[in-house]
Amino acid sequence: MIMRPDLDAINALDAVVRHGGFARAAAALNRVQSAVSYQVEKLEAQLGVALLDRSGYRVRLTPEGEALLAEGRRLLGQADRMASMARQFAGGWEPRLTMILDGILPLETTLRALRTLAEEKVPTRIQLKVEYLSGVQSRFEKDGADIMVVKDYEGRPDLEAHPLREVECVLCVSRRHPLADRPRVTPRDLHEHVELSVQDSSGRGDDEHMFGGDRVFYLDGFIAKKQALRMGLGFGWMPRYLVNRELHAGTLREVRYAGGSRYRFTPLLVHRATAPLGRTGRRLAELLVGGPLADHGA
Repeated sequence: MIMRPDLDAINALDAVVRHGGFARAAAALNRVQSAVSYQVEKLEAQLGVALLDRSGYRVRLTPEGEALLAEGRRLLGQADRMASMARQFAGGWEPRLTMILDGILPLETTLRALRTLAEEKVPTRIQLKVEYLSGVQSRFEKDGADIMVVKDYEGRPDLEAHPLREVECVLCVSRRHPLADRPRVTPRDLHEHVELSVQDSSGRGDDEHMFGGDRVFYLDGFIAKKQALRMGLGFGWMPRYLVNRELHAGTLREVRYAGGSRYRFTPLLVHRATAPLGRTGRRLAELLVGGPLADHGA
Protein backbone atom coordinates (compact mmCIF):
# COMPACT_ATOMS: atom_id res chain seq x y z
CA MET A 1 0.00 0.00 0.00
CA ILE A 2 1.43 3.38 -1.05
CA MET A 3 1.60 5.85 1.86
CA ARG A 4 1.83 9.64 1.90
CA PRO A 5 5.48 10.71 1.69
CA ASP A 6 7.21 12.38 4.61
CA LEU A 7 8.57 15.89 3.94
CA ASP A 8 11.73 15.23 5.95
CA ALA A 9 12.37 12.13 3.82
CA ILE A 10 11.85 14.13 0.62
CA ASN A 11 14.29 16.71 1.94
CA ALA A 12 16.82 13.96 2.65
CA LEU A 13 16.50 12.59 -0.91
CA ASP A 14 16.87 16.09 -2.32
CA ALA A 15 20.04 16.61 -0.26
CA VAL A 16 21.55 13.31 -1.45
CA VAL A 17 20.99 14.29 -5.09
CA ARG A 18 22.12 17.92 -4.73
CA HIS A 19 25.28 17.07 -2.76
CA GLY A 20 26.19 13.93 -4.70
CA GLY A 21 26.00 11.27 -2.01
CA PHE A 22 24.88 10.27 1.47
CA ALA A 23 27.99 11.47 3.32
CA ARG A 24 27.85 14.99 1.92
CA ALA A 25 24.08 15.15 2.38
CA ALA A 26 24.44 14.13 6.02
CA ALA A 27 27.03 16.87 6.58
CA ALA A 28 24.80 19.48 4.92
CA LEU A 29 21.79 18.40 7.00
CA ASN A 30 23.87 18.09 10.18
CA ARG A 31 22.82 14.45 10.64
CA VAL A 32 24.59 11.11 10.76
CA GLN A 33 24.81 9.27 7.45
CA SER A 34 22.80 6.31 8.68
CA ALA A 35 19.85 8.60 9.51
CA VAL A 36 19.83 10.10 6.00
CA SER A 37 20.08 6.65 4.43
CA TYR A 38 17.21 5.41 6.61
CA GLN A 39 14.95 8.32 5.59
CA VAL A 40 15.55 7.72 1.88
CA GLU A 41 14.85 4.00 2.27
CA LYS A 42 11.70 4.85 4.22
CA LEU A 43 10.56 7.15 1.40
CA GLU A 44 11.11 4.37 -1.13
CA ALA A 45 9.04 2.05 1.03
CA GLN A 46 6.27 4.67 1.39
CA LEU A 47 6.09 5.22 -2.37
CA GLY A 48 6.68 1.60 -3.35
CA VAL A 49 9.36 2.35 -5.96
CA ALA A 50 13.15 2.54 -6.08
CA LEU A 51 14.20 6.19 -6.18
CA LEU A 52 17.98 5.75 -6.31
CA ASP A 53 20.19 3.52 -8.41
CA ARG A 54 22.93 2.38 -6.00
CA SER A 55 24.70 -0.01 -8.41
CA GLY A 56 27.42 2.41 -9.54
CA TYR A 57 30.19 4.36 -7.86
CA ARG A 58 27.79 7.23 -7.17
CA VAL A 59 24.10 6.95 -6.47
CA ARG A 60 21.80 8.24 -9.20
CA LEU A 61 18.11 8.86 -9.50
CA THR A 62 16.07 6.23 -11.25
CA PRO A 63 13.62 7.50 -13.91
CA GLU A 64 10.86 7.13 -11.33
CA GLY A 65 13.02 8.97 -8.82
CA GLU A 66 13.54 11.90 -11.20
CA ALA A 67 9.80 12.36 -11.71
CA LEU A 68 8.92 11.94 -8.04
CA LEU A 69 11.71 14.19 -6.76
CA ALA A 70 10.56 16.98 -9.11
CA GLU A 71 7.12 16.73 -7.53
CA GLY A 72 8.66 16.44 -4.07
CA ARG A 73 10.62 19.65 -4.57
CA ARG A 74 7.36 21.44 -5.34
CA LEU A 75 5.96 20.09 -2.07
CA LEU A 76 9.03 21.33 -0.20
CA GLY A 77 8.64 24.75 -1.76
CA GLN A 78 4.98 24.90 -0.81
CA ALA A 79 5.80 23.83 2.74
CA ASP A 80 8.43 26.56 3.00
CA ARG A 81 5.96 29.16 1.73
CA MET A 82 3.34 27.91 4.18
CA ALA A 83 5.79 28.23 7.08
CA SER A 84 6.80 31.70 5.90
CA MET A 85 3.17 32.83 5.73
CA ALA A 86 2.52 31.44 9.22
CA ARG A 87 5.46 33.46 10.56
CA GLN A 88 4.12 36.59 8.87
CA PHE A 89 0.61 36.07 10.23
CA ALA A 90 2.06 35.50 13.70
CA GLY A 91 3.90 38.81 13.22
CA GLY A 92 0.66 40.75 12.74
CA TRP A 93 0.03 40.57 8.97
CA GLU A 94 -3.68 39.94 8.25
CA PRO A 95 -4.78 36.90 6.22
CA ARG A 96 -7.41 39.06 4.42
CA LEU A 97 -8.19 42.74 3.96
CA THR A 98 -11.12 44.39 2.16
CA MET A 99 -11.01 47.96 0.87
CA ILE A 100 -13.89 49.98 -0.63
CA LEU A 101 -12.88 52.76 -3.00
CA ASP A 102 -15.04 55.65 -4.19
CA GLY A 103 -15.01 55.49 -8.00
CA ILE A 104 -14.55 59.25 -8.32
CA LEU A 105 -11.00 58.87 -6.98
CA PRO A 106 -7.91 57.94 -9.02
CA LEU A 107 -7.70 54.15 -9.21
CA GLU A 108 -4.04 54.40 -10.21
CA THR A 109 -3.08 55.75 -6.78
CA THR A 110 -4.50 52.68 -5.06
CA LEU A 111 -3.03 50.30 -7.63
CA ARG A 112 0.44 51.78 -7.08
CA ALA A 113 0.06 51.17 -3.35
CA LEU A 114 -1.04 47.58 -4.00
CA ARG A 115 1.94 47.08 -6.31
CA THR A 116 4.24 48.17 -3.48
CA LEU A 117 2.62 45.63 -1.16
CA ALA A 118 3.11 42.94 -3.81
CA GLU A 119 6.78 43.89 -4.20
CA GLU A 120 7.18 43.73 -0.42
CA LYS A 121 5.67 40.20 -0.54
CA VAL A 122 2.92 40.98 1.95
CA PRO A 123 1.01 37.68 2.48
CA THR A 124 -2.46 39.23 2.83
CA ARG A 125 -5.22 38.50 0.31
CA ILE A 126 -6.57 41.95 -0.56
CA GLN A 127 -9.99 42.56 -2.09
CA LEU A 128 -10.65 45.95 -3.70
CA LYS A 129 -14.24 46.98 -4.48
CA VAL A 130 -15.35 50.17 -6.25
CA GLU A 131 -18.57 51.91 -5.24
CA TYR A 132 -20.01 55.43 -5.62
CA LEU A 133 -21.36 58.16 -3.33
CA SER A 134 -23.25 56.76 -0.32
CA GLY A 135 -22.73 53.27 -1.71
CA VAL A 136 -19.14 53.36 -0.45
CA GLN A 137 -20.08 53.55 3.22
CA SER A 138 -23.04 51.23 2.69
CA ARG A 139 -20.74 48.55 1.23
CA PHE A 140 -18.13 49.22 3.92
CA GLU A 141 -20.71 48.43 6.61
CA LYS A 142 -22.40 45.54 4.78
CA ASP A 143 -19.15 43.72 4.01
CA GLY A 144 -17.44 44.50 7.31
CA ALA A 145 -14.61 45.99 5.24
CA ASP A 146 -11.38 47.20 6.82
CA ILE A 147 -10.81 50.45 4.90
CA MET A 148 -12.87 52.82 2.78
CA VAL A 149 -11.47 55.66 0.70
CA VAL A 150 -14.37 58.01 0.20
CA LYS A 151 -15.41 61.44 -1.05
CA ASP A 152 -17.63 61.93 1.98
CA TYR A 153 -19.09 59.80 4.77
CA GLU A 154 -21.28 59.91 7.86
CA GLY A 155 -18.89 60.32 10.78
CA ARG A 156 -19.24 58.28 13.97
CA PRO A 157 -17.10 57.98 17.13
CA ASP A 158 -16.03 54.47 16.11
CA LEU A 159 -14.62 55.63 12.76
CA GLU A 160 -11.23 57.25 12.25
CA ALA A 161 -10.51 59.38 9.17
CA HIS A 162 -7.31 60.58 7.50
CA PRO A 163 -7.28 63.23 4.75
CA LEU A 164 -5.84 62.44 1.32
CA ARG A 165 -4.78 64.59 -1.62
CA GLU A 166 -7.41 67.09 -2.79
CA VAL A 167 -9.40 66.33 -5.96
CA GLU A 168 -10.87 68.93 -8.33
CA CYS A 169 -14.07 68.43 -10.30
CA VAL A 170 -15.12 70.36 -13.40
CA LEU A 171 -18.51 70.79 -15.06
CA CYS A 172 -18.15 69.91 -18.73
CA VAL A 173 -19.88 69.10 -22.00
CA SER A 174 -18.94 68.04 -25.50
CA ARG A 175 -17.74 70.80 -27.83
CA ARG A 176 -20.80 69.98 -29.96
CA HIS A 177 -23.26 70.48 -27.09
CA PRO A 178 -25.45 73.62 -27.12
CA LEU A 179 -24.03 74.70 -23.73
CA ALA A 180 -20.42 74.59 -24.95
CA ASP A 181 -20.37 78.09 -26.44
CA ARG A 182 -22.72 79.86 -24.03
CA PRO A 183 -20.85 82.78 -22.40
CA ARG A 184 -22.91 82.44 -19.21
CA VAL A 185 -24.97 79.40 -18.19
CA THR A 186 -27.74 79.68 -15.60
CA PRO A 187 -29.55 76.91 -13.66
CA ARG A 188 -32.49 77.40 -16.01
CA ASP A 189 -30.21 76.76 -18.99
CA LEU A 190 -28.97 73.54 -17.38
CA HIS A 191 -32.51 72.34 -16.73
CA GLU A 192 -33.21 72.45 -20.46
CA HIS A 193 -30.66 69.67 -21.04
CA VAL A 194 -29.92 66.17 -19.81
CA GLU A 195 -27.70 65.94 -16.73
CA LEU A 196 -25.31 62.99 -16.57
CA SER A 197 -24.59 61.40 -13.21
CA VAL A 198 -23.21 58.23 -11.66
CA GLN A 199 -25.66 55.95 -9.91
CA ASP A 200 -25.56 55.86 -6.12
CA SER A 201 -25.26 52.12 -5.54
CA SER A 202 -26.81 52.40 -2.09
CA GLY A 203 -30.06 53.81 -3.51
CA ARG A 204 -30.01 56.55 -0.87
CA GLY A 205 -30.13 59.55 -3.19
CA ASP A 206 -28.38 61.78 -5.68
CA ASP A 207 -25.05 63.58 -5.48
CA GLU A 208 -25.34 66.86 -3.56
CA HIS A 209 -23.76 68.67 -6.54
CA MET A 210 -26.54 67.71 -8.94
CA PHE A 211 -28.71 70.51 -10.34
CA GLY A 212 -32.19 69.08 -9.78
CA GLY A 213 -33.46 69.01 -13.35
CA ASP A 214 -36.13 66.62 -14.58
CA ARG A 215 -33.94 64.79 -17.08
CA VAL A 216 -31.06 62.77 -15.66
CA PHE A 217 -29.16 59.85 -17.17
CA TYR A 218 -27.40 57.65 -14.62
CA LEU A 219 -24.26 55.82 -15.71
CA ASP A 220 -22.45 52.98 -13.96
CA GLY A 221 -19.11 54.78 -13.62
CA PHE A 222 -17.02 57.76 -14.66
CA ILE A 223 -15.51 56.07 -17.72
CA ALA A 224 -19.01 55.54 -19.12
CA LYS A 225 -19.93 59.08 -18.07
CA LYS A 226 -16.94 60.54 -19.94
CA GLN A 227 -17.92 58.60 -23.06
CA ALA A 228 -21.48 59.92 -22.78
CA LEU A 229 -20.15 63.48 -22.38
CA ARG A 230 -17.95 63.12 -25.46
CA MET A 231 -20.95 61.89 -27.45
CA GLY A 232 -22.91 65.01 -26.46
CA LEU A 233 -25.60 63.23 -24.42
CA GLY A 234 -25.59 65.91 -21.74
CA PHE A 235 -23.56 67.84 -19.16
CA GLY A 236 -22.04 66.67 -15.90
CA TRP A 237 -19.33 66.92 -13.26
CA MET A 238 -16.12 64.99 -13.85
CA PRO A 239 -12.95 64.63 -11.75
CA ARG A 240 -10.44 66.81 -13.56
CA TYR A 241 -7.72 64.13 -13.68
CA LEU A 242 -10.00 62.04 -15.92
CA VAL A 243 -10.75 64.80 -18.48
CA ASN A 244 -7.56 66.89 -18.56
CA ARG A 245 -6.57 65.52 -21.96
CA GLU A 246 -10.01 66.10 -23.47
CA LEU A 247 -10.22 69.64 -22.07
CA HIS A 248 -6.79 70.49 -23.49
CA ALA A 249 -7.71 68.94 -26.85
CA GLY A 250 -11.04 70.75 -26.91
CA THR A 251 -13.18 67.65 -27.31
CA LEU A 252 -14.74 68.57 -23.97
CA ARG A 253 -15.48 72.12 -22.84
CA GLU A 254 -15.81 73.59 -19.37
CA VAL A 255 -19.33 74.93 -18.85
CA ARG A 256 -19.37 78.64 -18.00
CA TYR A 257 -21.84 78.13 -15.19
CA ALA A 258 -22.79 81.25 -13.26
CA GLY A 259 -22.59 79.40 -9.95
CA GLY A 260 -19.07 78.13 -10.57
CA SER A 261 -17.83 75.40 -12.88
CA ARG A 262 -15.36 73.81 -10.47
CA TYR A 263 -15.26 72.52 -6.92
CA ARG A 264 -12.69 70.74 -4.79
CA PHE A 265 -13.00 68.13 -2.08
CA THR A 266 -10.63 66.29 0.23
CA PRO A 267 -11.06 62.51 0.11
CA LEU A 268 -10.76 60.57 3.34
CA LEU A 269 -9.30 57.20 4.24
CA VAL A 270 -11.55 55.75 6.94
CA HIS A 271 -11.17 52.70 9.17
CA ARG A 272 -12.65 51.49 12.43
CA ALA A 273 -11.05 52.91 15.56
CA THR A 274 -12.55 50.04 17.55
CA ALA A 275 -10.80 47.42 15.38
CA PRO A 276 -7.24 48.66 14.78
CA LEU A 277 -5.70 47.86 11.42
CA GLY A 278 -3.14 45.07 11.23
CA ARG A 279 0.24 45.50 9.61
CA THR A 280 -1.10 45.21 6.05
CA GLY A 281 -3.88 47.71 6.65
CA ARG A 282 -1.52 50.17 8.27
CA ARG A 283 1.05 49.80 5.51
CA LEU A 284 -1.61 50.30 2.81
CA ALA A 285 -3.01 53.32 4.65
CA GLU A 286 0.45 54.85 5.03
CA LEU A 287 1.12 54.43 1.31
CA LEU A 288 -2.15 56.20 0.46
CA VAL A 289 -1.88 58.93 3.09
CA GLY A 290 1.78 59.54 2.28
CA GLY A 291 3.25 58.92 5.73
CA PRO A 292 2.60 57.43 9.18
CA LEU A 293 -1.02 57.56 10.28
CA ALA A 294 -2.05 60.31 12.65
CA ASP A 295 -5.20 60.16 14.76
CA HIS A 296 -7.62 62.68 13.26
CA GLY A 297 -10.72 61.35 14.98
CA ALA A 298 -13.99 60.49 13.27
